[in-house]
Amino acid sequence: MTKTGNLILAAVVVAAIAFAAFAFLNARPAAPQVTFVSLQGEKITTAGLRGKVVLVNFWATDCATCVKEMPEIVATHMKYRDRGFETIAVAMRHDPPNYVLNFVEKNKLPFKVALDPMGELARAFGEVKLTPTTFVIDRQGYVVTRILGEPDFAKLHVLLEQKLGET
Repeated sequence: MTKTGNLILAAVVVAAIAFAAFAFLNARPAAPQVTFVSLQGEKITTAGLRGKVVLVNFWATDCATCVKEMPEIVATHMKYRDRGFETIAVAMRHDPPNYVLNFVEKNKLPFKVALDPMGELARAFGEVKLTPTTFVIDRQGYVVTRILGEPDFAKLHVLLEQKLGET
């Protein structure tokens, strides 16, 4: 092989490696195909949420950080709900349903709240064990971020603005 042929081959190999690395680093996992059942008995599927930007928040009534962040989640929901944004709060399996219902009613949560009595939703979202854990799913159904602990709401809003602006 000529020197020029070797250079071309090397350039092709480097380009292929760079493309593969870019694709790997930018891969977004698809949101799990699950059905949330709201406290009102409404069934919401991740497939049915396509076209919306979705915040899924795993929380518990006995989690101080969860209780502290809930007003910010409400404010975030209210700010973006008219732009194709949906919020689903998933109460962890150890949380007694009557505590969850009491919290929702007392705090007038304006978004869907689901129970996870068998832990199936937490498992589907990657074995969520700690609360709060928050996911943002884009309009195409891909998880774009997973946040453990209370989100930095300013950064979260920047991400939501970006994702809500995409079509």
